[in-house]
Amino acid sequence: MKKNALIKIIVSLLVVLFIVVGCGKSNNAKERALAEEPFARTEFLMGTVVKVTIYNQNQQAALDAAFKRLEGLANLITVDEEDGDSEVEKINQQAGVKPVRVSDDLYYLLQAAYDYSESTVGSFDMTIGPITELWHIGFDDARKPDQAEIDEALALIDFSKVQFDDDSQTVYLPDKKMRLDLGAIAKGFITDEVVSVLKEHEVDTAIIDLGGNIYVLGDSTRGEGVGWNVGIQDPFETRGTILGSLALSNRSIVTSGIYERFLEVDGVSYHHLMNPETGYPFDNQLAGVSVITEKSIDGDGLSTSLFSKGLKEGLEYVNTLEKVDAIFVTKDKNVYVSDGLKESFKLTNDDFTLK
Repeated sequence: MKKNALIKIIVSLLVVLFIVVGCGKSNNAKERALAEEPFARTEFLMGTVVKVTIYNQNQQAALDAAFKRLEGLANLITVDEEDGDSEVEKINQQAGVKPVRVSDDLYYLLQAAYDYSESTVGSFDMTIGPITELWHIGFDDARKPDQAEIDEALALIDFSKVQFDDDSQTVYLPDKKMRLDLGAIAKGFITDEVVSVLKEHEVDTAIIDLGGNIYVLGDSTRGEGVGWNVGIQDPFETRGTILGSLALSNRSIVTSGIYERFLEVDGVSYHHLMNPETGYPFDNQLAGVSVITEKSIDGDGLSTSLFSKGLKEGLEYVNTLEKVDAIFVTKDKNVYVSDGLKESFKLTNDDFTLK
């Protein structure tokens, strides 16, 4: 990724969530041996700002281990880097040539991506790489392709063609120009792995933020049984302006929105959430969808899927899922919540209407 593109992403990226952490510590908080100053680290990885904050005492080693795991996994899946040596990039380079043996981590992630592609009937497709590379939204060379280019790329998108061999742990793309793109699920998987590392180090109070993929571990620093106050970003304003909030503990919240990365051509804004059936961005009434789940990989996969379904179908679908909730924000500033959030979500911005 070019330096200018990195700067633009940092400046323009609207992290969809922020965490309001109480400053005071109750007696219960002291029993958890919380530090006076949290252990925190911020890096720029996978094209976004990544931050891990640990509130327990004496947990520098846990923070170091979390970033070691995070960076290792990021190196497996990152594409568009000049060296092109990630495992995903190697699979793409060997498309139509030969199968590529991959690590346990990537094999698991690719199979999860396949399952989501199958369960969403193509609204999420792990082989959408030819389309995302064509538009390249979020990079200096982003452009609107012509229809002939889009049609050619669409012919390459078909997750069902991805071949897995469990015995050799290899993955193969049979068509030479096929490309994997795990951008809609990878951060969720990595978030869950970081949570696992922290738990192994007996961390029970922390926040993991992978560019808007948030996981709040344990109760907040305000005391046992008190959730973290998670604010939902106003998609039409700069970072830190929220439209509402809810209290969460041991939960992931992931948002997909049209405001994160976009390209403007002739007065028309094209966002980065691509429809694998049309080759264009999904075009519906939604500005953003936030999904609350126990595992971040599920929130990641579902956020794109729910966005693609639109308001009515997306809301109906999420209400059929167990331990999954969602907040839908429309372009006309209406907010809709799934059944499980009707009592807990608090709308705080008068510019929006809770429906």
